[in-house]
Amino acid sequence: MKNATKNKLFRNSGFTLVEIMIVVAIIGLLAAIAIPNFVHARTRSQIVTCINNLRQIDAAVTTWSLENRKMLGDAVVFSDIKDYLKNSVTCPSGGSSATFVSSYTLDVVSNKPVCQIVAATHVLPADTTQ
Repeated sequence: MKNATKNKLFRNSGFTLVEIMIVVAIIGLLAAIAIPNFVHARTRSQIVTCINNLRQIDAAVTTWSLENRKMLGDAVVFSDIKDYLKNSVTCPSGGSSATFVSSYTLDVVSNKPVCQIVAATHVLPADTTQ
């Protein structure tokens, strides 16, 4: 009778292997659903941030060209517009080592800036008139 009491106490004091396996399976299922959504949200936020950076760069180029009476065909480089940008402007897809020069390409005043890192999806819309 003493052994039966010990077994009963032991059984009531913890979880069975099946219960633990069910909990692990549920956590795995939730992770399988959530992780792709987090990755998609991160990618989408990087695209939006890069496009907003392109808008800021385009506005800086426009302001610089107006203040310095530059023509549409005049060349523009980062050192010309850096004072017109409030914060450091880099593509978030480039990671922590990205710089302006490695992230964006400037050509002439009339051309829009271009993202060098993900040029296919990080594109300034054509209707931007800043």
